[in-house]
Amino acid sequence: MRLREIVEALNLEILNEGEHLDEVVLGGYVGDLLSDVIASGTAHHLWVTIQVHENIIAVASLKDLAGIIVAKNSTPLEETLENAREEGVTLLRSPLNSYQLVTKLSELGISGG
Repeated sequence: MRLREIVEALNLEILNEGEHLDEVVLGGYVGDLLSDVIASGTAHHLWVTIQVHENIIAVASLKDLAGIIVAKNSTPLEETLENAREEGVTLLRSPLNSYQLVTKLSELGISGG
């Protein structure tokens, strides 16, 4: 499923369109500890987190993630938004919590990895 289809299906807010809206998402990962995402995140996967600081963009770029969904309507810092624009990282937001988002992603056929 393409990231754009996930955005529409889950009614996600696009904070930064990035370079991956037409990319096929191969899976997902949920976590708030950056070192865990660095160790276990996989390219072309979608990351669900409540983290909003600028380092999430560096991790997403390093791991070539399809994008980041910030849960619980958390508002990323301005530096985070600026870094997302510079790095071409797709940054999304949802009012749902991480558990609810992962459940809905699973219902769409996006598996963990």
